[in-house]
Amino acid sequence: MAPPARRREKLREATLTEIREAARRLLTTQGSAAVTINAVARQIGMSGPALYHYFASHEELVAAVTADFLRELTTAMETARDAHAADPPAERLLATCRAMRGWAIAHPAEFGWIFASPIRPADSARHRPDSPRNQAGRDFELVFLQQIEELWVSAPFAVPAPEDLDPSVREQLHAYATALDGKLPIEALHVAMSCWIRLYGLLCMEILNQLDFVYSDLTPIYEETLRDLIAMLSAQEPPAPA
Repeated sequence: MAPPARRREKLREATLTEIREAARRLLTTQGSAAVTINAVARQIGMSGPALYHYFASHEELVAAVTADFLRELTTAMETARDAHAADPPAERLLATCRAMRGWAIAHPAEFGWIFASPIRPADSARHRPDSPRNQAGRDFELVFLQQIEELWVSAPFAVPAPEDLDPSVREQLHAYATALDGKLPIEALHVAMSCWIRLYGLLCMEILNQLDFVYSDLTPIYEETLRDLIAMLSAQEPPAPA
């Protein structure tokens, strides 16, 4: 029989999971505004004050649920990447990026929550890099960036001269590259981040319905963007989607 302390720990972990699952149900059925401490507590038969024994604030609950979503999205991308382990790096990157969009389309409320949930400056990745939310965000970004590293190592792509970058951009990229401890020089990291901003920005606009005034189907636009990015990152012609 497990000792009492271990049983209490397991019970607490189960309750934390139940709370986060209740928050997700409210999000997907009623929208983000419905995810309040009292509403979540009612979902699991708990009082609002009692829930504060598990999450000290609404912001802490939001951060925990966001971390769950980021980890789930990251897993979907890694699974797609690993399914193409024997393929060239560019094809693995394409599979990863398509999996990112696939998850977002299948989980629009969750993806919208990831993108739109506010982050207080004190809780940002710059100030709290080791928080669960920020660690999950870093893992998500690295699925993309590490594959750019593979492309760079196998066949370096065209990059601007470091001196042509704005001094502020150089400084910020240097700080990020140092934190990553990766293989990309800052000029290659600048290209990688430009690709990420374009791709992730397009996906956010799609999921948040910011392009509905012109496009009812953004699949061709997303694929066009992927082709452009692969052209920037390698000389290989990307294959058509399956």
